[in-house]
Amino acid sequence: MKTKTTMPMLPALLLALAAQAQPQVKVEQAWVRATVAQQKATGAFFRLQSAADARLVEVKTPLAELVEIHEMAMDGDTMKMRPVASLELPAGKPVELKPGGYHLMLMALKKPIAAGEQLPLTLVFEDRDKKRQTVEIKAEARQLGAPAAAHQH
Repeated sequence: MKTKTTMPMLPALLLALAAQAQPQVKVEQAWVRATVAQQKATGAFFRLQSAADARLVEVKTPLAELVEIHEMAMDGDTMKMRPVASLELPAGKPVELKPGGYHLMLMALKKPIAAGEQLPLTLVFEDRDKKRQTVEIKAEARQLGAPAAAHQH
């Protein structure tokens, strides 16, 4: 008799586990600014949308020694760039990382980044329960002003 009572619960349990395994953060239109010889830093940009409240807390790539989340903001009459510890992602609202706003700074680059290259980025998100989720993406390197590619993860 135990098998009859536990069997109907199995599909519900599998559905719950599958829902937890699906990424809660969608990453779209990821790109990195191509560099020139001797340039040691560049920016990365994309659109994020989270199904639940979360925040971007860390980013890694094998092509840079350091990656920081940065914010561009006016300080009086001067536009200033500063690192921020994390980036809030309100549930269901898109958050843009773009030139002149929030963006990633890839610093101490290990080599120049040519237009057309695909750069691996590891994004680490944290939900309100402090559970972390890692999302691996590829960002296309392109010159500033190049048309956006429709890359979705």
